[in-house]
Amino acid sequence: MLIGLTYDLRQDYLARGFEPEAVAEFDSPETIAAIEAALTRLGHQPRRVGGLPELMAALLAGQRWDLVFNIAEGLGGFGREAQVPAVLDYHGQAYVFSDPLTQSLTLHKAMAKRVVRDLGLATPDFAVIDDVAQLAEVSLAYPLFAKPVAEGTGRGVEAAGKVGDAAALAAVCQRLLARYGQPVLVERFLPGREFTVGVLGTGSAARAVAVMEVILLARAEAEVYSYHNKENCEGLVRYELADGPLAQACAALAVAAHRGLGCRDASRVDLRCDETGRPHFMEINPLAGLCPGHSDLPILCGLAGMGYDELIEAIVASALARRATVAA
Repeated sequence: MLIGLTYDLRQDYLARGFEPEAVAEFDSPETIAAIEAALTRLGHQPRRVGGLPELMAALLAGQRWDLVFNIAEGLGGFGREAQVPAVLDYHGQAYVFSDPLTQSLTLHKAMAKRVVRDLGLATPDFAVIDDVAQLAEVSLAYPLFAKPVAEGTGRGVEAAGKVGDAAALAAVCQRLLARYGQPVLVERFLPGREFTVGVLGTGSAARAVAVMEVILLARAEAEVYSYHNKENCEGLVRYELADGPLAQACAALAVAAHRGLGCRDASRVDLRCDETGRPHFMEINPLAGLCPGHSDLPILCGLAGMGYDELIEAIVASALARRATVAA
């Protein structure tokens, strides 16, 4: 099967003058090579396409593929992860992962939490701050945590985001608003254990492949799975598979969120427990990183005994099953 690969490379944007943190979500050549090699071993014919400009040029030139393996993050605004899926939909081109609606919805963490809350799923109480003047209306109990509303890979998540009073909250919000140019999500800080769940499949076929606990080591930034901790996870974080009733509760919550938000083929769901040990939805990534040995989804799959090729095969199989259902 001919499979096109769409992606954004960090190095391309760094060469254009972007700061390293600004392109933290973009992929490395090693990730593209790993996906390409896995698809080849699975008997497919992968073809590198590139990002949105290259994709548009290829489509307008008449190129088509049996399937597009899309991991392009896009650039600019809340709809950036929806850009490539939207173009592919316009051209009737099948692809892996979620559609434009879900990609936009889940990138905006507050919008996703509103849907999750409406589904009756646990998520911390929150407020969205567009201007520090709005903080006067926030009635949430401290401690609180503040982070950008639409960033990934831990961007804007740091130990200083945990605040214990109004003055500290105002200072953090002011800094985040200025730095990221987007609203700030302020939510109740949950003091319990942190988990991430890998979900494979679509709709009723979706299942949790593993529940992984994120354990911060002594040299890590305390209490939060921050940008710094994520980028340097090899020396700052220990990952362990979870089991038992708590893991089952995490898996059930993650699958319900995946289905309720319309995620397709695969996602990674981040959860944190409150003071009673009850897991809460924090955010979901329907375009989870696929860097072997570094990204959470391949790590947790590996801990559960699922190899990288098997993960890629499951994603492709889910997309093909969806395509077959539509064709029928």
